[in-house]
Amino acid sequence: MLLKHYKGHFFDSLKNIQDEQEIESFFFILTEYLHNLKRVDVALNPNFEISDAAIEKWNAILVDLQQEKPIQYITGEAWFYGLRFEVNENTLIPRPETEELVDWILNSPITQNLTPITILDIGTGSGCIPISLKANLPQANVSAIDVSEKALEVAKRNAVSNKVEINFIQANILEVEDLSQLPSPITHYPSPYNIIVSNPPYVRNLEKEEIKKNVLNYEPHLALFVEDTDALLFYRKIAQLALKNLSSNGLLFFEINQYLGKETVELLENLGFKNIELKKDIYGNDRMIKCSI
Repeated sequence: MLLKHYKGHFFDSLKNIQDEQEIESFFFILTEYLHNLKRVDVALNPNFEISDAAIEKWNAILVDLQQEKPIQYITGEAWFYGLRFEVNENTLIPRPETEELVDWILNSPITQNLTPITILDIGTGSGCIPISLKANLPQANVSAIDVSEKALEVAKRNAVSNKVEINFIQANILEVEDLSQLPSPITHYPSPYNIIVSNPPYVRNLEKEEIKKNVLNYEPHLALFVEDTDALLFYRKIAQLALKNLSSNGLLFFEINQYLGKETVELLENLGFKNIELKKDIYGNDRMIKCSI
């Protein structure tokens, strides 16, 4: 069968689930994944023929897409801040909004003027935040924590594939009393971290109705959801640890629940943080916070 003929079948099979632009994006991701053909290659090879074995692979993937399985979990990869990351059901799929957080950190005076710089990412998942920071700040000492051993296995492979060195630590941050107790090559400093960053679980159970099926049914709930009764649990704990473990000129960065910007700012104010800045993402939602002690 010619690829261009299968394309029609592909679009017809998904037209009641996704919009045409998304289907087209899936199609060209898969032509590269299955046939190493970029969009331009497909255009230059209108009579490219796919084998029966390849059709079987396409059909199996089509079934997954009809069940709204994320394309990133099908191909096993996602791109973030110009870098390729392995992802699977143990890690969240990196979001463009989180790229904005990384960009904010990289463009802060502290990262441009301080050498060496020490950074800690809490709740690292695939490792997209610390790996992207280290790739752009080769002089930095970067550590990352996650409670999930399986997520850390993915993050470690991502560090290797992106040729950066990260100090990965398995720990439940809610059980940590002082960050200086963590196994790290830089714990001999009294206030070791110039930057602490976290994109912790922040989606309340009451918000599940807003979550798309492809997220709700496939991405790890451990990294997504918090109880309605204490939605800022992780922010409070991490902020309290930051008070003990940020350097005097250090900065704390959070990605936040878009509905809880005011509440998160108030939490940080009540804990004594200064220079609190709430920033919107590209979609106009409250998404990031920066503050200092």
